[in-house]
Amino acid sequence: MPENSGVRIRDLRNLGPKSEVWLEQVGVRDAGLLAELGAVEVYRRLRDAAVPGLSLNALWAMEGALADVDWRLLPAERRQELLAELAEE
Repeated sequence: MPENSGVRIRDLRNLGPKSEVWLEQVGVRDAGLLAELGAVEVYRRLRDAAVPGLSLNALWAMEGALADVDWRLLPAERRQELLAELAEE
């Protein structure tokens, strides 16, 4: 998604000002970098930074944002794929 370079995190579906602050803490300042790194890698960085209040909902929200889908509509199969990728550390 190179076309997302410069697009603010808060302007993506599922993400808002709080998400934007969290992502800035781990160096993700725009949608282009989120897309480049992927939801799982960014979630790992957030987890490693011990962001207070972080839950798997953040992973679902970022994946949904990248796919332009409401996070609640992510298929269970896709969620399992993300969890498997997360476990591959």
